[in-house]
Amino acid sequence: MQDLQDKPLSYIAQIIRADWAKPSPYAVQYIDAMAQLRSIDDNYYADTAHGVVCYFLANANGWRGDTARTVKLHLKRLAGLK
Repeated sequence: MQDLQDKPLSYIAQIIRADWAKPSPYAVQYIDAMAQLRSIDDNYYADTAHGVVCYFLANANGWRGDTARTVKLHLKRLAGLK
């Protein structure tokens, strides 16, 4: 997988959609929100991108595999969780 460092959140949402065959309905709303965001400093209506990413991670326990591990680690770092 390529380096995600300079990729916008919308690009990461595309990776998630392509890799996660059946995301949970709870995760889908946060994937959709990330698809509208560029950086962790953006806002999605009244929510911050930071909040969107954190809620996605909280609802992404069912997403597994190498891509999932790479993306989740990147998102945790972006959100300052790791």
